[in-house]
Amino acid sequence: MAGVNKAILIGNLGKDPELRYLPSGQAVSTFSLATTEKWTDKAGQRQERTEWHNIVVYGKIAEIVNQYLKKGRSAYVEGRITTRSWDDRDGNKKYKTEIVANTVQFLGGPGVGGPAQDAPASQDAVSEPSPEFDQASPAAGPANASDDLPF
Repeated sequence: MAGVNKAILIGNLGKDPELRYLPSGQAVSTFSLATTEKWTDKAGQRQERTEWHNIVVYGKIAEIVNQYLKKGRSAYVEGRITTRSWDDRDGNKKYKTEIVANTVQFLGGPGVGGPAQDAPASQDAVSEPSPEFDQASPAAGPANASDDLPF
């Protein structure tokens, strides 16, 4: 039976995206995204918990994200969860869990009600397959993709 590995997040960037290029020339952008859960506990006190997510974006979408997203800006991210491992300098095994995004939609940031003022409307939602998959996908989503969300 096939499995499903899909993450959907809406949150705020914790830092500006960092863009680099692989030896193959493919762009890779990484950033952190904070999602915050708020609730009232049994004692009536407001509680809040923030979870930080490591986001990785490849290809043209990485360049667009790097150009238009900045720290504090809200974004919708859709992708798959991956965990990679490596050995540090002391030979200890290290692990990092990331969301490899194939869709990023720019949302309003702090004090911003909509798309970035300098971002073209056609780039408010961008989607691209991750490098492991060889499938066709549009390079840019609709100008107002929030109308397509099921909630």
